[in-house]
Amino acid sequence: MDISIYTLGAIIAIALIFDFINGFHDAANSIATVVSTQVLKPHWAVIWAAFFNFIAFLIFDTHVAKTIGTGIVSGDIVDPFFILAALLGAIFWNLVTWYFGLPSSSSHALVGGLVGAALAKVGWSGLVLSGFIKTGCAIVLSPILGFILAYILMRLIIIIFFNSPQQRVNRAFRVLQLFSASLYSLGHGGNDAQKTMGIILALLIATHRLAADAPVPLEVVLVCQFAMGLGTLFGGWRIVKTMGMKITKLRPVGGFCAETAGAATLFLATSLGIPVSTTHTITGSIMGVGAVTKLSAVRWGMAKRIVWAWLLTIPASAAVSAGVWLLFCR
Repeated sequence: MDISIYTLGAIIAIALIFDFINGFHDAANSIATVVSTQVLKPHWAVIWAAFFNFIAFLIFDTHVAKTIGTGIVSGDIVDPFFILAALLGAIFWNLVTWYFGLPSSSSHALVGGLVGAALAKVGWSGLVLSGFIKTGCAIVLSPILGFILAYILMRLIIIIFFNSPQQRVNRAFRVLQLFSASLYSLGHGGNDAQKTMGIILALLIATHRLAADAPVPLEVVLVCQFAMGLGTLFGGWRIVKTMGMKITKLRPVGGFCAETAGAATLFLATSLGIPVSTTHTITGSIMGVGAVTKLSAVRWGMAKRIVWAWLLTIPASAAVSAGVWLLFCR
């Protein structure tokens, strides 16, 4: 489909706005634990996270971008206005959940936007079922894996440091938490920024600016990493409070375990090209840490609200993108 350079530029700008909102919305994923344990003050925490968000392109290949760009919906139905509808659906849901302080998934909002636009345009035939099922499985598995890894790591640390003075353990893990927070921010930037790269890749392929098997251009990689890092720099303070303080009370050792477990999950998913939710992952990890002490240490009422936000994300963003497509784009 041929469109003017101005229209193409405008849709890419909207994609970068989504990337910025993604970073803004998900900033709490990277910094909530390190802020709630008082290892870093909030303004230093967002700078720390934004830096590692940006340099993630030095660590990871663009497998997730390929999944988003060509693995969720059929390339035959993608056009600029299809991409626009998908982006507007995702942006709308991100802003709604940010307003109410709910750490829902930007990743699944984008997937929902793509699915909604595809269903509105051609129906179920527009979906690449293997990619959609892979992403759907990740909705369930990523928080479970984060929970299990954090639980095991916390148990091991309790056994190893059982006879050590509490103050000495806290001092040690305050330092180690800087390392774990940087790893988590790398995983966050590596997985989440690639979702916007995938959208722009699909757009460039649909407008014949790139071949169907072309790699993600370096300039696209850099601008997406920058937009996400900038969004993280502005932070998402409503969600920081939910993630860091309302799920379970964290100490430096717990923050280290949650971040390390979350980072391990994200590194694995990104290497496999799976666009998982960083929000789901760190939430599951925080709950895993809380469950080590006792199950009542986890505030299950808040966790229940978060789960409802997860379940609603794809249908809600899909409904908005389908509506945008039917009303304005077809």
